[in-house]
This record gives sequence, C-alpha cells and structure tokens, in this order.
Amino acid sequence: MSQKERDVLNWLKQARDRKITQKETARRVGVSERRVRQLLRRMKREGDRVVVHKLRGRPSNRRLKAELRQQATELIRAHYVDFGPTLASEYLRAKHSLEIGKETLRQWMIEAHLWKPRRATRQDIHVWRQRRDAWGELVQWDTSEHAWLEGRGPKLYLIAMIDDATSRAWARFAEHDSMAENMRLLWSYLERFGRPLEFYTDKASLFCGMAPRQHQRQPGEPNGTSQIQRALQQLGIGWIAAHSPQAKGRIERFFGTAQDRLVKGLRLAGATTLSQANHYLEQVYLPLWDSRFSETPFAKQNAHRPLLAEHQLADILCRIEQRTVDHDLTIRWKGERWLIAGSPALSPLAGDKVGVLLRLDGTLGLSYRGLTFAVHPCADAPAAITPSAPAHRQRPKRKAGSEWMKKFHLKDSLPLGELYRRGYIDQL
Repeated sequence: MSQKERDVLNWLKQARDRKITQKETARRVGVSERRVRQLLRRMKREGDRVVVHKLRGRPSNRRLKAELRQQATELIRAHYVDFGPTLASEYLRAKHSLEIGKETLRQWMIEAHLWKPRRATRQDIHVWRQRRDAWGELVQWDTSEHAWLEGRGPKLYLIAMIDDATSRAWARFAEHDSMAENMRLLWSYLERFGRPLEFYTDKASLFCGMAPRQHQRQPGEPNGTSQIQRALQQLGIGWIAAHSPQAKGRIERFFGTAQDRLVKGLRLAGATTLSQANHYLEQVYLPLWDSRFSETPFAKQNAHRPLLAEHQLADILCRIEQRTVDHDLTIRWKGERWLIAGSPALSPLAGDKVGVLLRLDGTLGLSYRGLTFAVHPCADAPAAITPSAPAHRQRPKRKAGSEWMKKFHLKDSLPLGELYRRGYIDQL
C-alpha cells in the first residue's frame, strides 16, 4: 500500500470503531458519506484490501495493442530516429495515420532505447516581458546561422521576423546575412502585412551601423546610421536595439524550434537548393507554425499601417551613398562616369551633394531633395591638358653621367648664368 492508502484505511477503521463520525471520515478522505458507507460494507468482506484498486497489477483495458507498438517503433527506427516524442507523434499521425499520444510514445521510445530522458537543467531567471497588445505593434527581427540542409546543399542563413503579440512569423532563407538580403525580407513583409509600429533587433552593424565616411554621409544624417535604420526612418517605422539575447527571447525560441522541426522537415522533403528550402519554408513550415504556435492577441485591431504613395520601396530599400555632381552634370560611381538624365534642365545640380541609389535589382538611380532621377553610363571625357610653363620657369635639365653629377655637386652654389656658361645646364 501507498502512504495515502494507509491513511484512508486508518480513517475507515476509526469510523468502523465509532471513534469518529462517517461525516468526518468523508471530509478527511475527500469523498462523500455514501462512499464511506460503501467502503465500510466492503471492509467486512474484503478486510484491508478494500483500499487497494482491483485492477492493480493487471493490464489496463485501454492498453494499446502490442502490434501497434511494434509498428510505431519500427517506423521511428527507420525514418524518425532522431525525432523527439512530440514531433514523432505528429508525423506518425500525419504520415501513417497512427494515433499515439506523445507520452505513451515517449515511454515506448525510452524502452526501445530510441530516446534518452533529459533532466531539467537549472537556468538563470529572467523576468518575462509582457506581450504587446495588438498584432503589428512590435516585430522581432534576427538571423540564425545553422546547418539547415545538413550538408546536402549550400550553407544557408534563416532571416526571420516574429510578431511579439501573436508569435506569427515570416522568414526566408538566404546564402548571405547581408544588408540586401535583410532588405528583401523587409520588402516582402511590408507588401504582405504592411508597416508595423516598431522593429526589435540586436546591435549588429546591419542595424546599428558604424560612423560613415564623410563622402558617404547623407545631408542631415547623424553619425552611425545604417542603411536599414535610414530605410525604417523613411518608412515611419521605429527601431529598438536589444541589449541581450534574452531580451529578444521570442525570436530565439523560434530559431530553437526551427533548428529541430524545420531541419527534419527539409530532410524528409529532400530539399537540396535555396529555392527548394524557401518553397518548403513558405508553403509548409510557416503555415504550420502559425496554426500551431501562434497566440490570440489581447487587442483585436491590427496595428499594421498601409504603404503610402510616397513609399517607393525600390528607392527606399536600397543602398544610398553620397556623391558630388561634376560641372558637366555627371557623377563618379565605382570608377565609371554616369550622366544624369535631363541634364540641360538640371544645371543647378552642379557642385551639389546627391544620393546615389544602388537598388536591389542592380539598377542605379539618383536622389536629390526628395526627387529621383535616372542616370546613364557615358564615356569618360578626355583628360584636361595643362599648358606648359615658360622656359625661364622650367627646372634646369640635368646632364646624364656621374662626371656631371660630381661637377654640379661641387658648383651647386653658382648662379644659373654661370652654370649655363660653363655648360652645366642646356638653357636658362
């Protein structure tokens, strides 16, 4: 008997001996008075065994069949050997129509040495920040470097955004964690959902930026503004920098789940290229994430704002560097000369600072006081010829030979006329 069963038996014996009432016994045991009377009647026939369940030591009537257990174990060993019980249970239900609870499957996998129980480790305590109220108030943004294709293809980076209020996610794979790839994800997010109120990122140079060089600084731009910060300012979106990984724990937990579920899903789907990985991510994993792990926000309204007419994403989500317009209304870019379209009407631009737009599609443009101009490559102008100096201002030509060098060294204090008379120089 367990200690609880011994306590129940003690109260029943006191009620049988009329040391306490049946009502008091029912209160102490946690049952009704009718149940106490039933147990007292059975105690006369069965004795102390009355408190022991009759099915103890016998297999449950709801026990799953041994054939089902063997089938599930063989499938896990063949296809899902590194899956956890929860994920394996989901795949057995979806792919093989086997309804097995995750805790039952956990015990089967432990007995078959397919899963090793993990002891909970003590972690540092961090205060949980309350979720934002509405969808679109705050979006966390980060990149995860991981072996997503497990060596079957190129190395990929997962760039992701997750809403703080609902945990709805949007992501894409890229071969580089660059400013251009992050802007491409931002472009797709803005077209799909609209403009959120704020983005929450780490302090990587992509977001924080470094002090730019003088020729790269935009008019009125503070020191250290990155290209992404500049784009968010033009779109009217706020930006917050996290001081620690724990501060943006929602996106970190998203990556932790993806490094388990997404990696195994890509493996079963046979993804080996960037396009195949993005197809599986957008068509299978992200819809599964939103349906399984998303939350209902406290407020029902959507905080996303629509894009306005002045938000030309091609001219905002790009790289902008500063250049000076030459007097022939051309600019220099990467060693080539570019002519501004409509140059005769733009003569006031000469000598001014303008922004050169390097768009994500590789095209080039020019921005000046909120206006955008096209530029075209042109041939370099011939180098300017500087007039030669008069003969009397030219430096004296030296005669070759070590003998002349010795003489000139000895006579370097003589005036030019005497040097010419003695033949040390050709002309005055």
